Amino acid sequence: MRHTVSLLVENKFGVLARISGLFSARGYNIASLAVSETLDPTVSYMTIVVEAKDETVLEQIKKQLNKLIDVITVTDFTKKEHVDREMVIVKISCSAKNKAKIERAAEKFGGKIIQCKNDTAIVEAVGDQQQVKQLLEALQEFGIKELVRTGRLAIAY
Repeated sequence: MRHTVSLLVENKFGVLARISGLFSARGYNIASLAVSETLDPTVSYMTIVVEAKDETVLEQIKKQLNKLIDVITVTDFTKKEHVDREMVIVKISCSAKNKAKIERAAEKFGGKIIQCKNDTAIVEAVGDQQQVKQLLEALQEFGIKELVRTGRLAIAY
């Protein structure tokens, strides 16, 4: 099962390497990772989506993270009310005749065409994991040439 965990960490050289090293040394896979500064430039916010078979493994991950000196707080969103979002940018084939159809498909799942030229459209969307998945399925018929996604971001209520 995938679990979303956020960390407040000191914004220092090597912190990301130490945290990712902790995961790899114990054989845990990071499915998604997003990092950015907070309002305080000395502190960064990390959102990590990790595969954990059960609560015991998740608890072990949280305990190991809390042991790291640069980690300020660890928050597990598994049982908390929260909002999570991902962003995706998709490059697809776009002819003049199917541009309107692409716009409708994108808008249905919270997206929009941000650029369209040379028979190529770039669609941007922000949504939860299910919305992003549904958008990608809808855009398959137009021929996805390339896509990039952010890691999941999450915040508690």
